[in-house]
Amino acid sequence: MLPELRDKVAIVGVGTTPFGQLYRNADPGRTATDLAIDAFRAALADAGLRKDEVDGLITSRVPHYGRTAVRLGLNNLRFVNQLEGGGRSSGVAVQWAMLLIASGMAETVALLYGNDGRSAAMKYGGEDVGEEAQYDNVYGITSPGAAVGLAWRRYQHLYGAPDGALAPVAVNNRRNGALNPDAVLRKPITREDYLNSPFITEPLRLLDYCLINDGGVALILTSAERARSLAKPPVYITATAQATDLHQEYAGHDFFYSACSEVARRVYTAAGLGPADIDVAEIYDNFTPVVLWSLEGFGFAPRGESWRWAADGRIELGGELPVNTSGGHTAESYMQGWALHAEAVRQLRGESGERQVKDARIAQYICAAPIITSHILRTD
Repeated sequence: MLPELRDKVAIVGVGTTPFGQLYRNADPGRTATDLAIDAFRAALADAGLRKDEVDGLITSRVPHYGRTAVRLGLNNLRFVNQLEGGGRSSGVAVQWAMLLIASGMAETVALLYGNDGRSAAMKYGGEDVGEEAQYDNVYGITSPGAAVGLAWRRYQHLYGAPDGALAPVAVNNRRNGALNPDAVLRKPITREDYLNSPFITEPLRLLDYCLINDGGVALILTSAERARSLAKPPVYITATAQATDLHQEYAGHDFFYSACSEVARRVYTAAGLGPADIDVAEIYDNFTPVVLWSLEGFGFAPRGESWRWAADGRIELGGELPVNTSGGHTAESYMQGWALHAEAVRQLRGESGERQVKDARIAQYICAAPIITSHILRTD
């Protein structure tokens, strides 16, 4: 990251929908765009901004950026574009907004995400019949979960991780979700509950999988200078970095370790910080193994040892590194990284209620995926 970008852009508004309520009341007539718009209205109110003060728009997982902008009445933007709906896009969207604001191409950028996966009966498996998928499907790799399961089995072979090594991640998410009024799943689980849950793609169990649910998230970013006059304390983006590890599904040879290490080196150098300085981490977790791989790639745990490192309470509230404090993708909602950004902001503002990390001043977002992104966020 260019040194001149450090702390020059801030997140000033976050908006999320009531994920648990939406989960209990599926509505096929409610679209992803509807949900994104609800979140946008909440983010505007959170920031204390008027709609006409937004001059940049980036959308993800809604059908069309243009139709979304028209419905919002944002007809004359200085910049507009759309990103794919994959989980890697949330971190990329924040980076795009930073560059737009820093370059002067836009002053205040709204990032909108909508997901109607539950109401639309999405399955996240078996739908891909494209040219490349046929080579996976013949071996039973018909879903992301199957690919991650195969990778986790290889990790177990290499590093001796036993059955049950993923339980601390699943248990931690559900414990945090129980403290989140908007979470889909609010009942804590035990290690025994985890071990008794059925395999979906062995060695992954049901409780290793993200949810399929409806919801929307919006983030609003602007310059640090402007942010200081708005409604909420600004959350500055101190550093961000990206790298790729592009393979078919999750078939990389090292569980994203090399690419994560490169992103870690750049983001920590740019921030002048290290893993020991992070108060709270929001880690993309479409499946629980990804949390452990992220902890290793970003230097929190030794390589091959994250399953031991996380087993003694280190990732819990009150631990050395509280992780996924809202419940993550297996308890709060599967908003593909977007709600994790919102939670990082709320933690730094001290707005997370019973799950608040005491004196949180520095947060890190991490996404280990074919596009690896990470940001370090701070508050005054």
